[in-house]
Amino acid sequence: MYEFFSHSDADTKAFGERLAKLVAPGDVITLEGDLGAGKTTFTKGLAKGLGVQRNVNSPTFTLIKEYEGKYPLYHMDVYRLDEDEDLGFEEYFQSDGVTVVEWASRIAELLPQERLDIEIKRIGEESRAIRCTPHGKRYEALCKELSS
Repeated sequence: MYEFFSHSDADTKAFGERLAKLVAPGDVITLEGDLGAGKTTFTKGLAKGLGVQRNVNSPTFTLIKEYEGKYPLYHMDVYRLDEDEDLGFEEYFQSDGVTVVEWASRIAELLPQERLDIEIKRIGEESRAIRCTPHGKRYEALCKELSS
């Protein structure tokens, strides 16, 4: 596990932008954290780093939002997903884009084995601990690069 710290929304966005420089098509990033922890804030930074021009917001009621940038960005929020819904997650996970899944633990059995899990945890009013757990060599290398 790799741990990074954010002291503001701007720091959380900047972390997402840094990660955007390292991602590649087919990458899957999962996000966990309480409501308001910064999952969407992180995703806004990632989107900015990928050159997405549109405003990024939580896909809470649509489940999946797609954005065009350097690579397509697929932003999912599966918090309200019904257990029997099949949205073709595997197609997104194996696509030419980068997939971000908020509340990913709700679809744990559908996630690819190789991915980057990120947990954002409040440690103060504005401060956050961002814990990255890589699954697979590619994501391990990505985390090491983020750490340097």
